[in-house]
Amino acid sequence: MNLPELSALELRRLIGTRQISPVELMEACIAQIEKYNPAINAIAATDFDRARAAAKNAETTVMRGEPLGLLHGLPLGVKDLQDTAGLLTTYGNVGLRGNIPARDNSLVSRLRQAGAIVTAKTNTPDMGAGANTRNAVWGATGNPFNPTLNAGGSSGGSAAALATDMLPICTGSDTGGSLRIPAAICGVVGMRPSPGTVGNDTRALGWSVISVLGPMGRTVADAAFMMAGCVGRDPLDPLAYPVDPGSFWPMRHIDLSTLRIGYTEDFGVCIVDQETRRVFRQRMAAIAPLVQVCEPVDLRCTEADRAFDVLRAENFVAGFSETWRNKPETLGPNICANMEMAVTITLEDRARAHLEQTRISRQFAAATAKYDLILSPVVPVTPFPWTQLYAPEVDGQKMKNYYHWLALTYVVTLATHPTIALPCGRDEHGMPFGLQVTGKLFEDGRLMAAAHALEEAFSHDSQLKRAKPDMNQLLEPHPELKSIVTHPPVYEGLVTDHPTSPAV
Repeated sequence: MNLPELSALELRRLIGTRQISPVELMEACIAQIEKYNPAINAIAATDFDRARAAAKNAETTVMRGEPLGLLHGLPLGVKDLQDTAGLLTTYGNVGLRGNIPARDNSLVSRLRQAGAIVTAKTNTPDMGAGANTRNAVWGATGNPFNPTLNAGGSSGGSAAALATDMLPICTGSDTGGSLRIPAAICGVVGMRPSPGTVGNDTRALGWSVISVLGPMGRTVADAAFMMAGCVGRDPLDPLAYPVDPGSFWPMRHIDLSTLRIGYTEDFGVCIVDQETRRVFRQRMAAIAPLVQVCEPVDLRCTEADRAFDVLRAENFVAGFSETWRNKPETLGPNICANMEMAVTITLEDRARAHLEQTRISRQFAAATAKYDLILSPVVPVTPFPWTQLYAPEVDGQKMKNYYHWLALTYVVTLATHPTIALPCGRDEHGMPFGLQVTGKLFEDGRLMAAAHALEEAFSHDSQLKRAKPDMNQLLEPHPELKSIVTHPPVYEGLVTDHPTSPAV
């Protein structure tokens, strides 16, 4: 029995029935990390000594017959944007190379309370800005299907670690697609919840709905299982509200044949490569016989780009304005690009952006009143080399900035509806292809159950089932992924006293 290959659900069952020990599982995951991480560089700081001690304590609890937490004994990867008590948390920024938080952020704290064991931090772009996981502290994360290509971002380390079975569950965060993009191009699952479903005590703008935290797993069931341990009221998050963990786990059954699906290739505004459009159409043709309705939906989010520009810039101003004024050299290029945009924005721009976001949200509300799910692609292009900071053009059209190529995901961010990246076979280059599956606002549990029904159907089809990397090709290290560390850009000094990351 190769423990790292088993699902989080199966591992938790085996721990609960005393068929495996949390110590045995921890050692297997550490060995997996040591064997495969040199090829993809997904893992940042590690906490193996404390993780082993926690696993031993978890074993003792099992053997004493004491009550076990939902995630008891499961090794956990934490995105390096999220504070972990006593464990290096760099935010991918050289100025925070020595930052060891005194306490966990609220999500990590809840997951520990549920029994998960923090084992390692996972790599992220500098301050989470960008959808290519690379920074001057840890280097770049390579895609598990081809380490010369990017793993997405900003939760790229989590996605790559999951795809290579290093860890059974990982955390992520999402503003413009950070959970969904790396999940899609690494062949795993990333869930962006409705705002307030997962409390976040470190979000700079407490009332902003565009930045959320969420779970990542290899399957929808694993992500839903983890989600049940993520939810809960947080007194320091004004958006957080009481959520019943039972709405996620045990997962309800949904009859796939009853689902009504609306789909769109571009939301009437996104620039999408022709290959992606072809693959997406093929997927819709394959899904249509499985459901009650599968038809195009007319969503025209024509002003989404400018609205996201403004709302994103607003978040960056909240997090980095003082540093921008006093020590701009300590900020990475993507953050600087956002700050340069922010200084040109007026109060009228902000009002128009909020009006547009409201209009988009109401369009989605109307669409999800008619359809159970809205399907779209996650990314507009196949993964490009990690050495390329972002996609400068898509379908022959030049991108306006470093995140314009993420419009497929940030349109849904503006809608605020829950959405999940669901693996669905491979693209024409043999890389993982993901569907963005969006549901009704605040019905996150039903969305995950419906996505699970799709996933179950896909698992029986060789063209649609989740792609897995060839692990034999990941036995050789890729030291070039560390080259960005030995030749870093000019970042010196601390970024902020209390770092906050908008995260792409």
